[in-house]
Amino acid sequence: MLKTPRCPTGGCHVVITGGAGFLGLRLARTLLANGQLSLAGAPPVAMAKLTLVDRVAPPADLMADERVAAVTGDLHELLTHKDRAAAAFDASVDAVFHLAAAVSGECEADFDLGMRSNLAATQALLEVCRALKTAPIVVFSSSLAVFGHAPGLPLPAVIEDLTLPTPQSSYGIQKFIGEQLVADFSRKGFVRGRSVRLMTVSVRPGRPNGAASSFLSGMLREPLAGVRATCPVPADTPVALSSPARTIQGLVCAAESSDEAWGPRIALTLPALTTTPAEMAAALERVAGPAATALIDWTPDAAIHNIVKTWPARINAQRARGLGLLPEASFEQIIRDYVRENPEAVVLATGGQS
Repeated sequence: MLKTPRCPTGGCHVVITGGAGFLGLRLARTLLANGQLSLAGAPPVAMAKLTLVDRVAPPADLMADERVAAVTGDLHELLTHKDRAAAAFDASVDAVFHLAAAVSGECEADFDLGMRSNLAATQALLEVCRALKTAPIVVFSSSLAVFGHAPGLPLPAVIEDLTLPTPQSSYGIQKFIGEQLVADFSRKGFVRGRSVRLMTVSVRPGRPNGAASSFLSGMLREPLAGVRATCPVPADTPVALSSPARTIQGLVCAAESSDEAWGPRIALTLPALTTTPAEMAAALERVAGPAATALIDWTPDAAIHNIVKTWPARINAQRARGLGLLPEASFEQIIRDYVRENPEAVVLATGGQS
């Protein structure tokens, strides 16, 4: 029997690995702004401490919050050295959001990097949590890449909750193994694990990363900033996307859902908005005009297309809907939200209804 989340009277202690990355920072700000967390359906308690673990320090505005602590360094190295691990993980930890990972393109280019960052670090994290002997909640950021299309093994037209994972990339395989580790550590009562299968998040602010899906943000973000961008796949390629806000909502929901609501299956596939690069460009033009779409170069890249075309594009996420999780209604709204949240990164005039 798993223990009830500890959450002392003084409040909750949450750790976010990858806490200085895009999703980590957004999750941190969301948790701090909410001010409380209802772990596994328990009554809400105040956010007392938030520890952000990453290679780089969080920005100054977060560090100014007295509830925030930071531990910097390589995650695998930190976790495999007892004294360093203790700086972030101690018996006061109630929940861990494990977001740190090497991304898809990096893992294909550097097999050893992916195995260390995505597999060995995940196992080391679970061992550290096991050693706490408090069964903290662990929310593992898995990926839609656990599903893949291969010759002779086609994916179904729509991914259902019970669709068997068939990863076709090193990244997808590492994430699927991570799901199984989380499931087994949960079965043994060492942690209370919840794996959340994330998909491409668009529009991501900042610079491009090494993910094969990076263009699905870049083809919007760069034109809005007055910079040329490239779409390396055919315009009619179907893709499954989630907005930053809906992605964070899914992660928080995983930590807050009761065992009964979450159900016996550890991994949950989030809802997706199915669209195409052509539809994304049309939405961009409605927001920022033809000057924006004129900055998109439709330049095929067979290597990227060969990866992207293996990804599922249509999701029937019934379990997620039962938890109140829904995709965005339109990609245009996602772009408008990005413009509203990142005015300093937008140089083209935007208008219309928001």
